[in-house]
Amino acid sequence: MKRPIRPDEQKLWAMVAATVHAKPGRKGELNLAAPAPAAKPKLPGGRVVDPAARLPLSEAKPAPRTALKLEVDPIEPRRKHRITKERDPIGARIDLHGMDQDRARAALEAFVLRAWDEGARAVLVITGKGTRGDGVLRRRAPEWLGGTALRGVVAGISEAHRRHGGEGALYVALKRKPRG
Repeated sequence: MKRPIRPDEQKLWAMVAATVHAKPGRKGELNLAAPAPAAKPKLPGGRVVDPAARLPLSEAKPAPRTALKLEVDPIEPRRKHRITKERDPIGARIDLHGMDQDRARAALEAFVLRAWDEGARAVLVITGKGTRGDGVLRRRAPEWLGGTALRGVVAGISEAHRRHGGEGALYVALKRKPRG
């Protein structure tokens, strides 16, 4: 709850308000009375919201970054850690920079199938971030990796570590090739 305005503050406000004049051509009078305490907003159901109960800005959590919408399950945390630390080798890399969507999709599907066929367990797909951090290839690559052409090959995908391209690259974990 707000505290009441003290007399010295009321006097100071009156002096400031006396120096304010309406702009020429404006109709109506200025309301220079001391500000009245604001009514507390009510939520549906009649509950009153206390503005003092809000977190100070220093304690407020920042808005989350826009995350990639994954059509495939994320890589298991331990496996992602091993790939990041290069304990599980990255079998191959592909850079999709400069490709249009059709060429990029075809190249990505062929690359992933070839890497899986050669026995790779993880690959790195570099999509780039786009001009404003929300590039088309960055958005669409998870959809393509989760599509019907690659569903039997891709075990999971996750955003790459900073040293491998960060937000502009993806780790793709591949399933084991069946013996036969």
